[in-house]
Amino acid sequence: MRAAYAVVVPTIGRPSLGVLLESLAAQRFDDARPAPVEVVVCDDRPLDGAPEALVLPELPALTALGVPVRVVRSGGRGPAAARNAGWRSVRAEWVVLLDDDVVLPGDWSEHLAADLAAAGPDVAGTQARLRVPLPAHRRPTDWERNTAGLEGARWATADMAYRRDVLEGLAGFDERFPRAYREDADLALRARRAGWRLVRGSRTTEHPVRPADPRVSVRVQAGARDDALMRALHGPRWRDAAETGRGRFAWHVATVGAGVGALGAAVLGRRGVAAAAGAAWAALTADFVRRRVAPGPGPGEDGWAAEWRTMAWTSAVIPPVAVRHRVAGLLRHRGGAAAWPPPVRAVLFDRDGTLVHDVPYNGDPDRVRVVDDARAVLDDLRARGIRVGVVTNQSGIGRGIVTLAQVEAVEARVEAELGPFDVWVRCPHAPEDACTCRKPQPGLVLRAAAELGLSPAECVVIGDIGADVGAAVAAGAGAVLVPTPVTRPEEVAAAPLVAVSLTEAVALVRERLAGGSPGSPAGVTRGTEVTEAVPGEDRPAAGPAPLSTVGGGAR
Repeated sequence: MRAAYAVVVPTIGRPSLGVLLESLAAQRFDDARPAPVEVVVCDDRPLDGAPEALVLPELPALTALGVPVRVVRSGGRGPAAARNAGWRSVRAEWVVLLDDDVVLPGDWSEHLAADLAAAGPDVAGTQARLRVPLPAHRRPTDWERNTAGLEGARWATADMAYRRDVLEGLAGFDERFPRAYREDADLALRARRAGWRLVRGSRTTEHPVRPADPRVSVRVQAGARDDALMRALHGPRWRDAAETGRGRFAWHVATVGAGVGALGAAVLGRRGVAAAAGAAWAALTADFVRRRVAPGPGPGEDGWAAEWRTMAWTSAVIPPVAVRHRVAGLLRHRGGAAAWPPPVRAVLFDRDGTLVHDVPYNGDPDRVRVVDDARAVLDDLRARGIRVGVVTNQSGIGRGIVTLAQVEAVEARVEAELGPFDVWVRCPHAPEDACTCRKPQPGLVLRAAAELGLSPAECVVIGDIGADVGAAVAAGAGAVLVPTPVTRPEEVAAAPLVAVSLTEAVALVRERLAGGSPGSPAGVTRGTEVTEAVPGEDRPAAGPAPLSTVGGGAR
């Protein structure tokens, strides 16, 4: 039996997303080349300003196969958070992570099936071989060469398949990496140190060069902050372990030093020193320009003049920008960096059906009946220094069934019965308002975390329906479902953690507070071996742990 897989695509709504999805739908699927069980597009555009819903292309081929394609909002928190929201919302044994700017060749499904079948029980992930098409009529530009470097990149998630239980055991991508690239290297290092192998598969995926403006090479220097986090997490030799290049940072430091020295000497009136330092800065900058120009378009080739102008001014700007970002990163992580994920510091509760018995659209404080163990659970959390809050849909306001004053009166009664909460956020909108705060959208959880001064990963949401779980997953928080008679069976089956009571739910939170080591394959020797895929290796018999999903109704 072929391995089941889901496809997860983080995106910020670029036009290339439609090209990717159409290339996926154009694959040949059959028993030997199974289709994905579902496709999840993670819309990582910021929630501020309530952008319109992401419009996906019509994919009749996938529709005919019964492959659901759905969108999860992750709130503009970066590709690591978007990927986490995606894989946590699926149930398949394997998760195929694709960037929204790749194109799948016609034989991709065939080779993917072979790659997954060849993955032995100690293999955590299998990577595609990336091909970056470059222009044939001229030499490539600096940005094109930079993109072409992906062809040799290790464990790039442009097309990378991971076992879902490995992602679960490692708590997924470290969301402290807000940009692309280092977050995948960090995950790979953690997987290998836990004893898993990562392999290159047989499939090839095309990664076209994205259109970019002349400032792109300056903007990408922000990644130097992520390099500082990698050093804090994995030590000074992290580049060797991650099999990544050294870059030119030492030369940037020398260039900045020469420039600062020239300015300082000039201010002090030391003309000779200023001239020498200025000459050193000019020589280093000219060498940088030469190294970037030489492999690119020359006179007579298309666009050469514009490329040379861009190389000239960006080569002067890049060194100080890169150094500034690196210093900022080193200062931020000068005391080291804790392992991912962070401990839980706040528990956010749904209101109706979780803290109090559900009375639909209740506007009467006298009808408030607290759940039996709610007060004891909350008092225990407060005593332990854990922040507590409420995240609640109150669509009765938007529907005109209850007033805001009535809802506030009910909330006051809840606090009188259960004690004060550190944060209380509600969504007053009706479903047709298509807001970004109504659960299962992540807005309420993100707002509560922000008001507490915490990251979403430091929070756990406890609720009674799938919308509560969905909001937590999309926001990057933990989730525990405490079912009631109205909870749908599919919501229970899909929840990452299920408890029979609030007391048991908080016991699971305590386990997270106590920490624990990432999961690793049983019976596998620890190490950091990296090999090519070996056809014919057996897949493990065991499947992944229970998973979470975005779905279900919402009050």
